[in-house]
Amino acid sequence: MNSKDMTSLQIHDVPDELYSQLEARAASEGRSLSEYALDELRRAMQRPTRRELIERVAAFERHTVKTSSADAVCAARGAD
Repeated sequence: MNSKDMTSLQIHDVPDELYSQLEARAASEGRSLSEYALDELRRAMQRPTRRELIERVAAFERHTVKTSSADAVCAARGAD
């Protein structure tokens, strides 16, 4: 993708401490702040949102447990 196909993003009101942390991390990797921030944004977009996580968990099949965890541990310990 060349620069003609890209747009810019400007972020206002970045706290000084956060900016310094981003700058330091970028420098420690020998990269520009823009490169580092862009990769962080890419990684963030690969992670599911809270809503997506909730939907995934809600879709799990539910199981009924007939034995308490404590009873299962006691039984396993007694089996040794």
